[in-house]
Amino acid sequence: MEALLGWQVAMASGPNMMAPVCLVENNIGQLSVNQEALEILDKISQPVVVVAIVGLYRTGKSYLMNRLSGQNHGFPLGSMVQSETKGIWMWCVPHPSKPNHTLVLLDTKGLGDVEKGNPKIDSWIFALAVLLCSSFVYNSMSTIDHQALEQLHYVTKLTELIRAKSSPIPEGIHDSTEFVSFFPDFIWTVRDFTLELKLNGLRITEDEYLENALKLIPGKKPKAQTSNLPRECIRHFFPKRKCFVFDQPTSDKKLLANIEKVTETQLDQKFQEQTKNFCSYIFTQARPKTLREGISITGKRLGTLVVTYVDAINSGAVPCLENAVTTLAQLENSAAMEKAAAHYSEQMAQRVRLPTDTLQELLDLHAACERQAIEIFMENSFKDENQEFQKKLVELLNDKKECFLLQNEEASAKYCQDKLDELSMVLTESITAGTSSVPGGHKFYLETKERVAQDYWQVPRKGVKANEVFQRFLELQAAIEKSILQSDKALTDGQKAIAAG
Repeated sequence: MEALLGWQVAMASGPNMMAPVCLVENNIGQLSVNQEALEILDKISQPVVVVAIVGLYRTGKSYLMNRLSGQNHGFPLGSMVQSETKGIWMWCVPHPSKPNHTLVLLDTKGLGDVEKGNPKIDSWIFALAVLLCSSFVYNSMSTIDHQALEQLHYVTKLTELIRAKSSPIPEGIHDSTEFVSFFPDFIWTVRDFTLELKLNGLRITEDEYLENALKLIPGKKPKAQTSNLPRECIRHFFPKRKCFVFDQPTSDKKLLANIEKVTETQLDQKFQEQTKNFCSYIFTQARPKTLREGISITGKRLGTLVVTYVDAINSGAVPCLENAVTTLAQLENSAAMEKAAAHYSEQMAQRVRLPTDTLQELLDLHAACERQAIEIFMENSFKDENQEFQKKLVELLNDKKECFLLQNEEASAKYCQDKLDELSMVLTESITAGTSSVPGGHKFYLETKERVAQDYWQVPRKGVKANEVFQRFLELQAAIEKSILQSDKALTDGQKAIAAG
């Protein structure tokens, strides 16, 4: 009950979907993923609890999912014979009892719909529901008997429709034992249940009723073996199982036909209690979706899984968990690498003042920003086997460092040249004015050049090109100095000759 009340509070902080959208659409035997649904999932960075419901059409699946969403309507119910749900519909709501989690509800196309039915597509829808969810609800009518188990024949084909590993499997060996590590919990909901929960005259629980129905029929006759196959598959693939039985919501056919418009008080009291018990169990016991090795699935990751699995189906392949994890890793590690590289560039741009006084100053800043970038990568990456993406990141950061080194050299060269041009202006002006073209002009020139040098070396933060630029300045002045020296010598010699004469 607390979980049900919590739904209203949680609504303020989670995804705000007012109605479900189609996630996987069945278009004439071809499955496609709805872009709108992917955009919704892409914005959900929280871990997700994914509940999928599967069952024959017209068994009231959508009603239960609407109740889990906290609404009376949303998933199409429809009162006609045709099944309203095509493919898989999705509704994301804030989780009512798990803070910072999103509850993702998946309502599947009614299996066995004679009008829209396609046995192959039905099997894929069933397999997709199993692959995507953390709690798998199978919904049926009346009782769990031989017919109900036969209708669950899709479970016997899971080994043909799903693979755990991408590598070829040796003949005679199945990787079905791997399935248990990532398959969802199994919940069987039985609608319009009219039997008494008794076995051999003793009262039994709903769970005991399910386990009794799943007991293997003794004998080795083909009929017994055929009947046992779905039982064996459920027992093997879904070790955690739960059962809920529901009375008929109401005996009034008109109310049943428009159940989404009926208030709770108009429904049978026992049905109300059973629905609340079911919802409470889902809210408190349904686990967040994970893959093998405890990989947590967010809304964004769930979207990647959907696309990966549907692409595999459409290409004629079998959805493979290992390939899906590889795709997830590549996408997320690429994104983590981009995020880390962007942080490095941003931090370097903020912290580096070009030109740096020394090369070491720039290298130290690079090392500090590189450490931060690698930390960000580690926080956002997963399953980076052999540090493939981390090595790529280090290479990328090294390339960026080389760019900064080049920029630093260019900035230093320009700054030093500008300063020298400014400081040597007095020298240039004296030469132009002819101040140096007098006897003793060479000495005046040398004194002026020395002052320029002293002032230049007093300028702070000239950077790595300071000496190179100054040497180039001296080389340019060498020819001028030689000319002034020759002129000075000639003038001085002339004065001496006049004085001697």
